[in-house]
Amino acid sequence: MPRGDSLQTVKATLGLRQLLFDGTIRPGERLVELSLVGRLGVSRTPLKLALMTLEHEGLLETLSGGGFAVRGFTRDDITDAIELRGVLEGTAARFAAERRTTADELAELRATTMELDTVVHDDSADALVSYTALNEQFHVELVVLARSAVLTRQISRVTSLPFAAPTALLASYSQLPEWRETLIVAQHQHHALVDAISAGHGARAEEVAREHARLSRRNLEHLLQRRELLEQLPGAPLVNAAR
Repeated sequence: MPRGDSLQTVKATLGLRQLLFDGTIRPGERLVELSLVGRLGVSRTPLKLALMTLEHEGLLETLSGGGFAVRGFTRDDITDAIELRGVLEGTAARFAAERRTTADELAELRATTMELDTVVHDDSADALVSYTALNEQFHVELVVLARSAVLTRQISRVTSLPFAAPTALLASYSQLPEWRETLIVAQHQHHALVDAISAGHGARAEEVAREHARLSRRNLEHLLQRRELLEQLPGAPLVNAAR
């Protein structure tokens, strides 16, 4: 089990990230450590570690005189982050295809894909919630198959940025007229990824994964045209969609 100080660091990191993503602390605002210690209910050392973690993720920036401020993101920052995720996940897919040794290694990814098949055609109110959880599981399993700790760390870092994670935009899809078609296209890409990895076609797997991320980028463009939908998503206060 994690030690008490480790739990405090996790608590501080999650709590601080939540303050940023819900807009309690705004872009450009300097973080006051003493105030955060009381607000988050942690001691100074876990808070300092949390600040360094979020700085490493790119959510905070160091100030010339010391301390940290909340980083703001432009429209280009977010689209670049999604594109970078596609590059990294494409590499993960290629590694998965090239490093696979047995058919059994794809069992979990295949099972998740089959579950997604059922959900993607479900018209119930809970379908999108189920799809979101399964989609996150699919992407996690893909990275595991890459067998690269270095790649895993870099993907974790880029997906910490606002709207860059594979599931970041899904909560708003039900209010877009083309949301069902979007999920069907995404599911077709999931199948294409599994097939390419199974066949050992690294270049094809990489191509599909990168195109899959670009689907998120196109959907972001739709949401940017309807700011009221974007503002409902975690991380929206950090983004200036006008730039």
